[in-house]
Amino acid sequence: MDNIAKNKLYTYADYMSYSESERIEIIDGHIYAMSPAPSRIHQKLISSLVIDIGNYIKSNRGFCEIYPAPFDVFLIDTETLESCRNIVQPDISVICDKNKLTDKGCVGAPDFIIEVVSPYNPSSDYVRKLSLYEHFKVREYWIVNPLNSTILVYRLDDTMYYASPEAYTFKDKVKVGIYDNLEISFADIEL
Repeated sequence: MDNIAKNKLYTYADYMSYSESERIEIIDGHIYAMSPAPSRIHQKLISSLVIDIGNYIKSNRGFCEIYPAPFDVFLIDTETLESCRNIVQPDISVICDKNKLTDKGCVGAPDFIIEVVSPYNPSSDYVRKLSLYEHFKVREYWIVNPLNSTILVYRLDDTMYYASPEAYTFKDKVKVGIYDNLEISFADIEL
């Protein structure tokens, strides 16, 4: 990570030059180191959410696919994959358009992203990624914070921007907006 040039805009080609042991994301052409290994609670939340959402998809014979990190998401406007300047690894990605899936990951915006806040870089989820996911029209974005037991839910409104977030606690059931009848009961997750 010491070889980061301050004025350079990084792309997928640069991303591929990093070893797998160096977990990074690129947002707006800038490299961000990912946190050290997540906490047990962080991993427990992700595992429980993946199981709940995955079971719902399977039992309803849904066509969406769910992927936990590490899973590359390439957010592209008009550039090619090679010149992509926004490569992230959300904690959980749900993709309903299989045309976006490649062997490299997801090219385009997932329908639903969940990020579990890390104490090392909370502004990444609350500011940087919120703006990025809104720009690329991720339909639903959850910020799950185990530090204060809260969930913020952002959904695109009719103007294709995020409406004011809905706020929940780990005592609540939270409706998944991309589905008609899926609720996640955070109270049922044993941490």
